Amino acid sequence: MDFNITRNFTSEDNSLSFDNVAAIITAVFLGLLILATVIGNLFVIAAIIWERNLQSVANYLIVSLAVADLMVACLVMPLSAVYEINSGWSLGPGLCDMWTSSDVLCCTASILHLVAIAVDRYWAVTDLNYIQARNPRRIGILITAVWVVALGVSLAPQLGWKDPGYMNRIAEGKCLVSQDPGYQIFATCATFYLPLLVILLLYWKIFQAARRRIRKRPGSAIQVPRERRGILRLVSRGPREESTAFTITRTTPDNSSASPEKSSSNGANLTQSTIITTPISTTIVTQGSQPHITTAKKARETMEAKRERKAAKTLAIITGVFIACWLPFFVVAFVQAICTPCTPPDLVASVFLWLGYFNSTLNPIIYTIFSPEFRQAFKKMLCGGSRHGPR
Repeated sequence: MDFNITRNFTSEDNSLSFDNVAAIITAVFLGLLILATVIGNLFVIAAIIWERNLQSVANYLIVSLAVADLMVACLVMPLSAVYEINSGWSLGPGLCDMWTSSDVLCCTASILHLVAIAVDRYWAVTDLNYIQARNPRRIGILITAVWVVALGVSLAPQLGWKDPGYMNRIAEGKCLVSQDPGYQIFATCATFYLPLLVILLLYWKIFQAARRRIRKRPGSAIQVPRERRGILRLVSRGPREESTAFTITRTTPDNSSASPEKSSSNGANLTQSTIITTPISTTIVTQGSQPHITTAKKARETMEAKRERKAAKTLAIITGVFIACWLPFFVVAFVQAICTPCTPPDLVASVFLWLGYFNSTLNPIIYTIFSPEFRQAFKKMLCGGSRHGPR
């Protein structure tokens, strides 16, 4: 009898000990994730504030995205972590309403900013006059539209679009956004599925436009490194140097030479080095023979292929990370809306939710890692150095 009592006590003690260890590990992991999200987005905001060469109109979108992701880290993730550690909600209906509204607002704003960035880059690639037309007012309209749509989606449950069992779930220790099927379909489509289609379509068009520009470069130019990176910068960080180089080799006879001093005395044709400046490019053509042109053409085609692969890789990373982080959560949310019994295990639901939050941790990396200016600014902030702040 005593032995059985001792055994049961030991079993319960081991169970409690395991739960405590699991709670501690979960708390440490989620705490580090929250800290990384806060630091990453603060770095992006600080870099744009302190570095003059990052204070472009296009980077207003990056700042607003970082603010949205910072709000996810400060308003949403801490309460979600408490929810996970306690394995239930014990903070009352008022705080539950605030948390779910903040969750929908911040996450929706973060996702819609990715759409706004894709729209801005698409306009920059396809409209050569857009760079001059881009101004704070135009970008401000994009940012305002993002926050207004996100606010509308998040406040709908508070304005009455809740399911009948909302308060009963809170009493049972479950804090979830409105599970009304109509709201869930509306919210998932407005927050994820429609933005996903727009992002995929725009980035596909951006890649096609980039490839056309790369392939429309006849001749045998020797391009400076700045020009070679132009199209990739255009794709990866929202361009400030939207120049596309192409080359023209012109053969000028002596009787039509632009400069009498350069005319040939024996009437032979001359291949001249010509510099042509257009609204979108600066072209440099070098003197050379036909074998040199053939070799240069092959080298240029090889470079074009590399540029196309790099552009495709950049766009694949941007869209792939977004889809990988949010698709599982929104698939489950949509399935639950149309199939009430189809509820995943709590652990699976939690993993999918935090995977979505993890997108806010990755956004500062994804949208700045391809920019040498951001990398340099981060290096200055980490290692010290001169700052070029606003005067």
